[in-house]
This record gives sequence, C-alpha cells and structure tokens, in this order.
Amino acid sequence: MKFFLEILLLIIAIVIFSFLFFYSAEILISLNSQQSPSGYPLGRVCMKGNCFSVELATTEAQREQGLIYRKELDKNKGMLFIFDKEDIYPFWMKNTLIPLDMIWIDSNNKVVFISQNVQPCLPAQAGKSLICPSVVPQTKAKYVLEINAGICEQINLKLGDEIKLNIL
Repeated sequence: MKFFLEILLLIIAIVIFSFLFFYSAEILISLNSQQSPSGYPLGRVCMKGNCFSVELATTEAQREQGLIYRKELDKNKGMLFIFDKEDIYPFWMKNTLIPLDMIWIDSNNKVVFISQNVQPCLPAQAGKSLICPSVVPQTKAKYVLEINAGICEQINLKLGDEIKLNIL
C-alpha cells in the first residue's frame, strides 16, 4: 500500500511539473512574441535602474522606418535598432518629429557613443534644401537605442555604462 501511494504521488508530481513547465514556456513565448501597435516585436532595455519597453527594429525595412512620423513617445518607451554585426552606424532625423537621445551599444552591452537631444530636421526653405545632418559615431556598435531627449542627462548615462537587453 505504501509503495502504491509513493508511485501515485510521483505520478501526480510529474503531471504538475509537466503542466508548470509547458505553461511557463507558453507564457515566455507569448511575452517574447508580443508586438507593438506598429507591428514591431517588443523587448525591454534597462540602464541605471530605468527600464524601457522598446520596439525592436531588426530588419532593414524596420530600421529605415524607425520612429519617423511619430508625434510622441511615452517616457518609458523607445526603439532598439539591432544590427547583424558591430559596425559604424550613422543616424539622422529625416521625417522624425520628436527630439531623441541616441545611444550606441556594443556587443558587450556597453555604451560606446551617446548623442543627446538630437533635433528633427529643419524643413527646406525657399532656395535651400532640407537641413538634416547625420550623427556619426566614431565607435562600432551592434545596437542603437532611441529614447526621448533628456533622459540620458536625467539618469546620468555615461560611456561604458552597462545596458541590460531583453530582446529574445
């Protein structure tokens, strides 16, 4: 009788463990496959105790679209541009309507370049073309994070600071 009870408890434990294992895996898959209203996959970026829900720009088309034509960006939101390899990635603000802080991050998740309070391009004036300079980092990066202007200064973000990426 004792042997039968032990086997029964073992079977119940296996069933519960299996249920929890598959259910938790399902939750993780659904969390990682969430998308923004714009269709970008979502991730999370944390730095200096501040976390941001970020849209992940992983394809060339998504990186070209970026945050253009957005009229606002919530304080705890941003966009993370993910590249296949480390390289020099210049950015510009053509058709971007809100000022941004841009943070270049290497493959070791360290801040390697910061451009604060980057302003939208100035519209073309009579006889003049659009004024839209590029921000060109001098260091290779694998990621570029765009968040609202002023946040880098507010949290005192510096070169070499570690960034935690949850982008599975």
